[in-house]
Amino acid sequence: MRIGIGAPVSGSWATPENLGRLAREAEELGYASLWTLQRLLVGADQDLPPVYRSVLDPLVTLAFAAARTSRIRLGVAVVNLPFVPPALLAKQAATLDVLSGGRLDLGLGTGWSPVEFTAAGVSRARRGPRAEEYLRVLHTLWADEVSAFDGEFYTVAPSRMLPKPVQRPGPPVLLGGGVPAALRRAGRMAQGWVSSSGADLTRIADSIALVREGAQEAGRDPDAVRVVVRGVVRWGGPTDRLLSGPAEKIREDVAWLAEQGVTEVFHDLNFDRTIGSPEADPATGMERALEVLHALRPVKEDRPGTP
Repeated sequence: MRIGIGAPVSGSWATPENLGRLAREAEELGYASLWTLQRLLVGADQDLPPVYRSVLDPLVTLAFAAARTSRIRLGVAVVNLPFVPPALLAKQAATLDVLSGGRLDLGLGTGWSPVEFTAAGVSRARRGPRAEEYLRVLHTLWADEVSAFDGEFYTVAPSRMLPKPVQRPGPPVLLGGGVPAALRRAGRMAQGWVSSSGADLTRIADSIALVREGAQEAGRDPDAVRVVVRGVVRWGGPTDRLLSGPAEKIREDVAWLAEQGVTEVFHDLNFDRTIGSPEADPATGMERALEVLHALRPVKEDRPGTP
C-alpha cells in the first residue's frame, strides 16, 4: 500500500506558501505522492460543496510543486478529458513529466457537470468512445516518432511532438468513473483506476473486480493494474465511517482497503470544510492539515523497499 496526500488546491488554504510547504514536508515524511483535482467553473445556480467553489488548475499546481520537490510523485485525479484537446494535454503532460524528472501520474475522467460541458463547447454524448479515442491519441503523440490518428472525435495529421515524456511510452494513465463500463475500460486500456470523492468505499471490492475483469478480457495481468483511492479524511469524525476518526482508526481503515485490493490511498483534506472551503481561515486550515499530515505519515510497512 502506497500513501499519498492531496495538495492544497481548493479554498483559502490553496496559497503558494502552503502548497510549497506541504509538498516539501510530505516528501520529507515519506509520502509516495501528491495529488490535485480539476474544477473548471461552478454555475451560479449550482449547489456544490465548498471544495469546488475555488480550485487551482491541477497541472499548473503540480508544476509549482515539482519545482519544490525531487522525489514525490505528482498525480492529478482527474483531468476531465472532454474539456481539453488531446494534443494540448499531451504537450502539457509531457512537459510536466520532463520538468519533474518523470514523476507524473495522469488521471483522466469524462466529466459530469453540464455547465462545464457547455462552457467547453462539447457534447455529453458518447463519452466512453471519446475517452477511448483520447487515450489512443495521447499514446501516439507520446510514443511514436511520427504520430497520426483519424477517428470519430479526433484527427491528428502525420506530425511530430517533442520532447517526449521521460516515462516511456508515457506517463501512467489512470481512468476514473464508477459505472461498470468505465471500470472495465480502466482495466482494459489504462494503467489503473482512480476512485472519486463520492465512491462508496465499503463496496470497493466490487469495483476492483470489474477493473480486473476488464484487464483480463484485454489479455493483461489483472494483478498489475493500479487501484488508487481518493481518501476523503474526516479527521476526528464519527468512527462508524471509513477514513473517519483518530489516526489509528484511519490507519486501520487503510489496511482494510489494502486487503480489498487497493494499491494506493491519498488522503485528501480539500474536502474538509475547515480546510478546503473559501470561507475557512487559511492559517487555521493549514495548521489542521499539517497535524493530519504528520499523524498519518507513512510507516515503514507502507513504503515499498524500505528496510
